[in-house]
Amino acid sequence: MHKSRLAGFIIDCRTDDLDSAARFWSAALGMRSRGRDGEAYVRLDASTRDLSVEVQSVKHGSRVHLDIETDDVEAEVRRLERLGAKRITQASTWWVLEAPTGQRFCVVRTAHPDAPGFSTWDDEGNPA
Repeated sequence: MHKSRLAGFIIDCRTDDLDSAARFWSAALGMRSRGRDGEAYVRLDASTRDLSVEVQSVKHGSRVHLDIETDDVEAEVRRLERLGAKRITQASTWWVLEAPTGQRFCVVRTAHPDAPGFSTWDDEGNPA
């Protein structure tokens, strides 16, 4: 068995000025910046919403994608593949998948396994 939940949203920005992009999204969403997280990310404070919201510098077109967090990345990826998702690429410890409807999203390891809101799945990908 494993569990998963919506972790949050990543605002992909095709920009050379990540700080300016983060200032815009911080003001637009009413979430203060929590500062840089490496070269490509600025975290916004969405803690009151129990979500992670980040502004990310990317080379592809600007878009919004979501992250699904889980305590077992491989099991969750297999479950989503059974639903029709396709693996696109593995990046470090997470996977980029593509939904049957074309949206790309990431499956990442949770940093908060005891947080509320997780769904539990059996080994066949059914609700447990």
